[in-house]
Amino acid sequence: MPWIVLLVSAVLEAVWATALGRSEGFTAVIPTTVFFVALAASMLTLGYVVKHLPISTAYAVWAGIGAALTVAYGMITGEESVTVLRVLFLGGIVASVVGLKLLKSTPAAPSEAPASAVDLLER
Repeated sequence: MPWIVLLVSAVLEAVWATALGRSEGFTAVIPTTVFFVALAASMLTLGYVVKHLPISTAYAVWAGIGAALTVAYGMITGEESVTVLRVLFLGGIVASVVGLKLLKSTPAAPSEAPASAVDLLER
């Protein structure tokens, strides 16, 4: 169930990103309203997901799918040009998301986990 909610949340991210682009600096009422409603729903669903999946995986999938859908929507509507490289790179994002889904999530052993950001930088 968390993966389905994550996909819904990523779609909502694409909705709010697209609405933001059409809001004309928050002066257009309908796109601005869609932006805030989709943003709130996207954050609430992402919050639910991170209770069940590691934040690193959940955020990467959320951002990747949301970005890919936003660009794909732009290409479909003609706002973005369709090029072989753009399609190839979007395919790479989707393949990376699928790869993250297929990997088993195992927490790091306590001795392997850095105690702080400073420890991480020293490694």
